[in-house]
Amino acid sequence: MTTTKAIVFDAFGPAEVLRLTDADLPVPGPGEVRVAVRCAGVNPLDHKIRSGAMAGVVPVGLPHVPGVEASGVVEAVGEGVAGIAAGDAVLGRTVTGAYAEHALARADQLVVKPLSLPWEEAAALPVAAETAWRVMDLLALREGETLLVHGAAGGVGTLAVQFARARGARVIGTASTFNHEYLRGLGAVPVTYGEGLAERVRAVAPDGVDAALDAVGKGDAVWVSVEVTGGADRVVSIADPEGARLHKARFSSGEVPPRPVPALEAALALHEAGSLQLPIHRVYPLSEAAEAHRASEHGHLTGKIVLAVV
Repeated sequence: MTTTKAIVFDAFGPAEVLRLTDADLPVPGPGEVRVAVRCAGVNPLDHKIRSGAMAGVVPVGLPHVPGVEASGVVEAVGEGVAGIAAGDAVLGRTVTGAYAEHALARADQLVVKPLSLPWEEAAALPVAAETAWRVMDLLALREGETLLVHGAAGGVGTLAVQFARARGARVIGTASTFNHEYLRGLGAVPVTYGEGLAERVRAVAPDGVDAALDAVGKGDAVWVSVEVTGGADRVVSIADPEGARLHKARFSSGEVPPRPVPALEAALALHEAGSLQLPIHRVYPLSEAAEAHRASEHGHLTGKIVLAVV
């Protein structure tokens, strides 16, 4: 086999630019492995790159295969790889597009998948866990503090709530009313977003809010965060670079290279303890990547969207 199936786009635009095509079978270089992908995670960044909205922040060449996280089985191993072998079930970040039957990954950005973790949940973990873990460190969140999470029912928000709770923090999460019971199940105090949000947050946090994460990138989430925390020092947005700049908060778009392993190990420890929650909003077949992107763009999701490759 010298070719594989992959989703690509040749020009920036709406979801319709995505198409399934034949691609060259990737060959792992030093430190890399080739993964036969079982499932690929779908993230908001994927459709923002496809639309061209992130062209000045995350430039990509065309044609481009989207996706940066996957679960699957190691099929081939490059020079110098240790600790991971052909036949291992893994999850982690990919260095070639994950919306494909095969993708390359750096061995040091993968972890072995527990048998008890389903493929679709494994594929949904890497980006959400890495992002949430990174923000917890940026905010220097400590036991006894109160964290505000905007978009707490989404993929990153869900992991942020759980990581914060594991650190002994109290969490207030913004979400639509539909997701309030879900947030209570995670151990967060839910509040409805929209006009009057700052007052609603203050009502449930009379002693104040210590830090805030904006995982939504819409409306006045950054401004509200600065208001209720009393300053921009401990406010991080992962979705609104302009709002962060305007209100002097921090915008975090990730590390280069990514460091998913510590976050994945923390998430898998929660899984081992039986407490990890990361709902799957919906699983689409690889051929329906355009529909998956439309759902991601619509928002108001509980958990993650995943593409099933096989």
